[in-house]
Amino acid sequence: MNWNSYIKSFQSYLKIERGLSKNTVANYTFDLERLTKFLLENEIAISPEKISEETIQQFIYAVSKEVNARSQARIISGLKSFFSYLIFEDYRTDNPMELIEAPKTGRKLPDTLSLEDIDNLIAAIDLSKPEGERNRAMLETLYGCGLRVSEIITLKISDLFFDEGFIKITGKGNKQRFVPIAKATQKYIELYKNAGRNHLDVVKGFEDTLFLNRRGKQLTRAMVFTIVKELAVKINLQKSISPHTLRHSFATHLLENGADLRSIQMMLGHESITTTEIYVHLDRKHLTQIINKFHPRKT
Repeated sequence: MNWNSYIKSFQSYLKIERGLSKNTVANYTFDLERLTKFLLENEIAISPEKISEETIQQFIYAVSKEVNARSQARIISGLKSFFSYLIFEDYRTDNPMELIEAPKTGRKLPDTLSLEDIDNLIAAIDLSKPEGERNRAMLETLYGCGLRVSEIITLKISDLFFDEGFIKITGKGNKQRFVPIAKATQKYIELYKNAGRNHLDVVKGFEDTLFLNRRGKQLTRAMVFTIVKELAVKINLQKSISPHTLRHSFATHLLENGADLRSIQMMLGHESITTTEIYVHLDRKHLTQIINKFHPRKT
């Protein structure tokens, strides 16, 4: 078996047995392909079964000159998973990553937008264009429900339970959750469905996909990123933002207005509340107000 065969086998394991998303599997694959490229360029002919800790250390040292600490940590994590899989399948008896430590990255606080920024962003959408209603509904849903970009592009019409006030989201690892949706957001989705989507020639297989491109197919992640970035330029927003910024803003604004972390965790679909706790660090002023309001020795 060569490296490609092992990688394909690993991909199947990640998808079928661990239920990881396409994006996560793609990231793992990219990092393994980076390792195989390094071996090829340095004329190191060795199989995944025989590769040593020293060789991997050489690879990580080479990579450290090209990527930041956060990317290094991701690469090391991915390689550890790969070699753990090889042990699981009895291809190896040891993990050459066992003593290799990832660099300390710290916790990066996400960028957020003010409510005024979000209003300006959405107001900048040209509703006279065919895609205008779609883009407004999409941004309102990203912010109103705190969705990941992968979740917005795969959202189905059959996942909309407006009478109950919820939408069903399929998140990372195909885990499903129900997220509340406000009446205002429902209204923009209905406007898009009636004023824009109904006039498209929908390609077979995408009849149930909510947000479609002009050709009647599912939107790509890249297209959603482009839409958000172009709107940011249009309003001269002095921040580098992405669709994920709307998700961060959703969580931050809920916390600032008194929502509890556990509820935010459930809506975001975070497996661990530790991930959600990052939002506590975003607004020190809010924390001061909490102390002044609720602590028995506030005066």
